[in-house]
Amino acid sequence: MDRLSYDSWGPADLAAPSRAELPLVPAEPGLVLEDAESGWVGAVVRVEKSGGMHVMSLEDRRGRTRSFQLGFGFLLDGHPVRVGPPAPRTQPAPPARTASGSVRVEGMRAQVAKASRVWVEGKHDAELVEKVWGDDLRVEGIVVEPLHGVDDLAGAVEAFGPGPGRKLGIIVDHLVEGSKESRIVAEAMAVPGAAGNVLVVGHPYVDVWQAIKPSVLGIPAWPTVPRGVDWKTGILKAFGWPHSTAEDVGLGWQKLLGAVRTYADLEPSLLGRVEEVIDFLTA
Repeated sequence: MDRLSYDSWGPADLAAPSRAELPLVPAEPGLVLEDAESGWVGAVVRVEKSGGMHVMSLEDRRGRTRSFQLGFGFLLDGHPVRVGPPAPRTQPAPPARTASGSVRVEGMRAQVAKASRVWVEGKHDAELVEKVWGDDLRVEGIVVEPLHGVDDLAGAVEAFGPGPGRKLGIIVDHLVEGSKESRIVAEAMAVPGAAGNVLVVGHPYVDVWQAIKPSVLGIPAWPTVPRGVDWKTGILKAFGWPHSTAEDVGLGWQKLLGAVRTYADLEPSLLGRVEEVIDFLTA
C-alpha cells in the first residue's frame, strides 16, 4: 500500500487545482499576502535564508511583523498561490510602494498645492513626515509646514482662517491629558471656524526623535535623559556623538533620519496620528 502524505488527509475539493497547479508568485517587497491558516495579512518586507530554507517577513498596517516559510498556504487577492523566492535582479527595481506603505502612483505629477495644510511642531517633525509621507502628500496637493512652537497656536489658527476647503491638520508633541499642550489645543479649537475644519492630534513623545523605533538604531531602548538636561543634548551625549552646538544637534538628527526608510521604522502611535490627519484633509 502506498504511503500517504500528511497533506492527503482531510476533505478536499476535487474540482480545485492541485498544489502543483497553483500559480507561483515571487515574494517581492510590497506584495500583500494572507496566511490561510492564521489569517495574518501583511506586505512582504524581507526575504532571507534561515536554516537552509527561505523565510519571509510579513508586516501588517500596525507595523507588526511575522515570519513565514515560503511555499504553499498563502492567499493573494483571495486566491491560493505558491510563494517563491524573489527573482534575482541585476539592478535595483523601483519600489512598488511609497515609504508610507501606499501603492506608488507611477508617472503622476504632484498636484498644485491646495489651501489645506499639515502643521507639525518643529523642523525635525516636518522632515520626518516629508520623508515617509511626502509622496502621498504631493499626490494630494497637501503641504507640510513646521510650527516654531505652539504657545500661540490659537493666534496662528486664527491668522490662517480655517473654513470649508481650507482645513488644518496639526500634529503636536507630547499631547497628553493635563499637559500644557492640551490646554493650548483647547484654546486653538475655540477659534471661530476651527470646528470641523481643524484637527489637532498628538503623540506622547517628548520629541519626535522618540517616534523612531529603537531597534532601527540598533539599541534596546531610547536612553533616559536626567531631569534638567536638554533632551536632544542628553540623547546625543548618551550615543557618544557631538552634542555641544546647534549644528551638532542638526547633524545628529540627520543620522537618525537616515536610518528611517519606511513607515515600519516608526512607532504606531505616530503612524496612526499622521494617517488620521491625512484622511481628515483628503476626505
